[in-house]
Amino acid sequence: MTQHVFVRRVGIAVGIALVVLLITGLLGTAFAVLLRVLAALLIALPLRAGAEWLHRRTKLPNGLALAVVVLLVLGLLGAMGWLFSARIGEQASQMREQLPEAYRSFQERIAGTRWGEWLSQENLSYKKILGGGSEWLGRATGIFSTTIGVLADVYVVVFLALFIAIQPKLYRAGMVMLVPKAGRDRANEVLDKVSSTLIKWFLGQLFSMTMVGVLTALGLWALGMPLVGALALFAGLVTFIPNLGPLVAMVPAILLAFFNGGPQEALYIVLLYLGVQAVESNILTPLAQKSLISMPPALIFIAQLVIGSYAGILGLILATPIMAILIVLTKMLYVQDILGDNSVKV
Repeated sequence: MTQHVFVRRVGIAVGIALVVLLITGLLGTAFAVLLRVLAALLIALPLRAGAEWLHRRTKLPNGLALAVVVLLVLGLLGAMGWLFSARIGEQASQMREQLPEAYRSFQERIAGTRWGEWLSQENLSYKKILGGGSEWLGRATGIFSTTIGVLADVYVVVFLALFIAIQPKLYRAGMVMLVPKAGRDRANEVLDKVSSTLIKWFLGQLFSMTMVGVLTALGLWALGMPLVGALALFAGLVTFIPNLGPLVAMVPAILLAFFNGGPQEALYIVLLYLGVQAVESNILTPLAQKSLISMPPALIFIAQLVIGSYAGILGLILATPIMAILIVLTKMLYVQDILGDNSVKV
């Protein structure tokens, strides 16, 4: 092989590698954008549905009805923030102060067990687990950069949601226009089903989150736990992430129970959270989303693993609605249209 041929082949290989990297980067960027669009849709669709309901009931113009709905939502959020900010903020501050000591207490209590030996060998200090300067979580997140990134994402998602809510027909018509004329009626049917599925899922999640927060607060209060408000609010918020959210919510409560009481109190906390999770999974969620498509828990968990590993925390949060959309599209476009099996209902 001459040197000229060798150099040419190396150049071709490097060129292919660069093209692959470019395509991968573009796909990753496109997927990140699509996740933010989906997050905006989850806000815009309920707002638009509320505005249309108000328009039908009061005959207000669509624009004015949407403005009323947005103002009502902002007013409700502001009232909740005003009512709970001082108390919850104080409790959250206390929880941040107590958790390091609670974790050290937990380590001391299990020091003589195999788990304690493993924790000592791995040097899993509280600082390593929950953050700090040069540790893995501190390096991975970076408090300042993460805060700026989250605020930027919130800004983009909220304003994109408002644009979509104000003129939904404009964006919908643009999507349908990309479909051949013969299939545009079917495309509208599919978009209607996707929209209704996302609205029902989102409202069902809000209901489940609220009830989990209330049930957790009642249980913690009955057990005499401190920082009931902060722990219950945290439990309700992370319920938005199926499967993994309840496990995350349980950790600070268990540590505080160890610190303030002991193993028996921690066991009561575990039983409480497992009980609330059982009620949420078997009663609240089916009740709130009874008209939705069926999504097996294992399928949701797989989607969380795949999308979360690829897109981070936002992918983990949005894995369930993404799976819901994929199931709707599969049933309507593949099973019904391509396979011709209309016995499958969506």
